Amino acid sequence: MKNTIQSIVAICVMALLMPVAALAQQALWGNAPVVSPEIHENKTVTFRLRAPKAVKVQVTGDFLAKGVADLVENKEGVWEYTTPEPLKPELYGYTFLVDGLKINDPSNVYMIRDVATITNVFIIGGERADLYKVNDVPHGTVSKVWYDSPSLGMDRRLTIYTPAGYETSGKRYPVFYLLHGMGGDENAWSELGRATQILDNLIAQGKAEPMIVVMTNGNADLEATPGESSLGYVVPTTRLAKTMEGSFETHFPEVVKFIDKNYRTKANKKNRAISGLSMGGFHSLHISKQYPDMFNYVGLFSAAIWPNKNATSTIYQDTEKKLAVQFAKKPALYWIAIGKTDFLYKANEEYRKLLDDNKYPYEYFETEGGHIWRNWRIYLSEFATKLFQ
Repeated sequence: MKNTIQSIVAICVMALLMPVAALAQQALWGNAPVVSPEIHENKTVTFRLRAPKAVKVQVTGDFLAKGVADLVENKEGVWEYTTPEPLKPELYGYTFLVDGLKINDPSNVYMIRDVATITNVFIIGGERADLYKVNDVPHGTVSKVWYDSPSLGMDRRLTIYTPAGYETSGKRYPVFYLLHGMGGDENAWSELGRATQILDNLIAQGKAEPMIVVMTNGNADLEATPGESSLGYVVPTTRLAKTMEGSFETHFPEVVKFIDKNYRTKANKKNRAISGLSMGGFHSLHISKQYPDMFNYVGLFSAAIWPNKNATSTIYQDTEKKLAVQFAKKPALYWIAIGKTDFLYKANEEYRKLLDDNKYPYEYFETEGGHIWRNWRIYLSEFATKLFQ
């Protein structure tokens, strides 16, 4: 009797678990998989989504001239769209619109978060885009490292790239501080910017010197990226209090001190670089002029230039006098890059006129397009080859 009861219980438990097991196995034994995106040999790309009850399905992406395209449904309830022309080498992002609702591609597990937006991604290889791929080359190490910031009153996190061989070489290395834009964080450059792949590939090709790259969090009231701090799963936002009011710039020497203490660095101005995109370019501009003996290489990528009228920090005072001191000390490179349709183009034009009027030397690099990651990856791949030569 006891064995009979145990058998009945076991059968009941199995019956309860069968739906769960079926769900768990669905990915293995369900319908024929939908391939999306499918990159063809001629570099056209097909996008597919199984949605038999949908009325309208569209794809949005940065590869579309009009920003959106309609998919067509086949007899199996799978919607398809193929690009009419081959796509140029690049890292692209996209999402679907199903009856007006934005969703990610369930057939593509590769996604990137930009502030609070998640997009699927794929790479069309060739030319510069090969720098964005993981290739068969020696790889550096990416670490998430916490440091104490007395001035900000908290422990904060950095993303740090050390080049291939760092752990065993015994050598000292130059340091490149790479800063993100508004709404970004210490993960932005390694995820959206493909910084680790770009550095791995450039170093392996002999086009860039082996270097340590420090990716900071420029939001001075945050410990780390959303979801990975003591604040928990907060909603990412661009509306943060301490971003461009002087706190981050004031505390920056603490980051440099921490890196020089804990890594085998060449701890001098000659072997330090700083650059950033948008807000990070703003930070790079004002940090480098505030501490003219700290950085020999400065890069402004689509940079915000002028502080908000309400900003009262001494960091932003006497800008022209501080620039005079900085350029009198002859930085090895002052590099400005921006896209032709960037909304910050005029501000950068005004800033370059200020530099020209004072005969301060700089290099200028202009691209098509606007305030986009496509440009910032290009700028990083150009700027990195000019450092520590």
